[in-house]
Amino acid sequence: MPTPNEQQWRLDYQQARLEEVLPGGVVRCHLSPRTCTLKEGQNGFCGVRGNRGGHLITMNYGKSVHATEETIETEAVNHFSPGERILSMGNIGCMMNCSYCHNWKTSQAKHVSDRDVHRYTPEDVVAIAKRHNIRMLSWTYNDPVVWHEFVIDTARLARQNGIMNLYKSAFYITPEAVEELIPEMDIFSVSIKSMDPEYYRKYTKGRLEPVLRATEQAYKSGKHVEFSTLMITDLSDNEETARQVTEWALTKLDATVPMHFVRFHPDYRMTDRTRTPIPRLLRCREVAVEMGMQHVYLGNVYDTPFSDTKCNGCGQLLVSRYGLNAVVRGLDDRGHCVACGRDAHFKMRGAPPASASTEQPRGAITTKRFEWHGDVRSLHVQAKNTGPAATSLYVRRLLRNGAEARWRIVPFIPGESVRFIVAKSFPDEVGCEVAIGGGLSTNLHEVFDRAHFPTVAVEEVGTMRNDYSPLPLYNGPAAQDQVEREA
Repeated sequence: MPTPNEQQWRLDYQQARLEEVLPGGVVRCHLSPRTCTLKEGQNGFCGVRGNRGGHLITMNYGKSVHATEETIETEAVNHFSPGERILSMGNIGCMMNCSYCHNWKTSQAKHVSDRDVHRYTPEDVVAIAKRHNIRMLSWTYNDPVVWHEFVIDTARLARQNGIMNLYKSAFYITPEAVEELIPEMDIFSVSIKSMDPEYYRKYTKGRLEPVLRATEQAYKSGKHVEFSTLMITDLSDNEETARQVTEWALTKLDATVPMHFVRFHPDYRMTDRTRTPIPRLLRCREVAVEMGMQHVYLGNVYDTPFSDTKCNGCGQLLVSRYGLNAVVRGLDDRGHCVACGRDAHFKMRGAPPASASTEQPRGAITTKRFEWHGDVRSLHVQAKNTGPAATSLYVRRLLRNGAEARWRIVPFIPGESVRFIVAKSFPDEVGCEVAIGGGLSTNLHEVFDRAHFPTVAVEEVGTMRNDYSPLPLYNGPAAQDQVEREA
């Protein structure tokens, strides 16, 4: 029986991949470059893999944060089917422990609450995607590396059903594991934190070289690759970081690989810094463009032209973006500029299925309104159909001039739980409204930037007018205290 401090989600487990059985009942894990060597009963650094009965096991197979419908731009992917709806799947546990983690409540296994864990089979995930006409799964949030077995099984089944797979990761992973992923993945979106090995040691508890090696491996496989760098205020938001990561990309990848400089918000053990000043991000982008990179974007930034894509030949607007929303303006089905024919290095899938909409909701009994504030310009809407019949939820955007947009319809079968994102789509939008059909219970969750998965609802903690750092706040030691103890 578990003690009061144990988590119920840990109690069932199954055989893991990439094990090495050693003498004396010891096993070694070959999933991450840590290659944890574990005696009977021990768990690895990630907290979700361990040794049970002399074999490597995984405790998080099928255990996830809530499956969430988002858009492909959420994953720092701008050059693959712009505006594509994705089903984001995020696990529990992580092979790293970044001082500024936006999802520490679920990435660090010791903090994972049973209430935040949802269980899915590969068949469940594929069925959700098909039911809602979603053509791509995204393996994301905490980091899919330590979810390896479930990712492989589900991605393979998805491909058999015509559904693509996107892998969003800090990519601290072994070459053997990457080789297992490559046949199942269509896109790799890699977070390269810095080009400084000491930065990795201090602030991620990982190492730089395996990340670079794995990224090169994915690139050489021919899969679509994009990469991003989180620019932390007064730590990495400088020209030197921009020059180093650009030089690596030009040398080891190529000038057409899209890169993203991403704005930081204070979180976890690093709440002593402000959000990244936008002028610094702009200068980093200038550096990368001056050095020869062809597609350089800013992430977690609104109201700049540097989320859009323009033709590098004639200047034609190819894709307009605002926040997490994208509209194709000037691309043909080959990913070329319609004005001059230049290759813009896009991979296109054809128009995705449109969401159903209506002028008025049917049978809605209650409504909720949410206003964008500060840097909180995205919202997760989560609802569950607790009734015996199919029903629907409706959502529409609120405009500054009082105009009313059309309602989007989100259908629910009996017993179904759905979470989806609503992101501000243009400057004059002030918020959104949700109309709730009979049998639905709902919660709204404020999203702090695109990498953040919220675990507490507005109904629990209220609307956070302070957009400095999301709740819950971490109450342990600050990043510098942690670094000094581990030095």
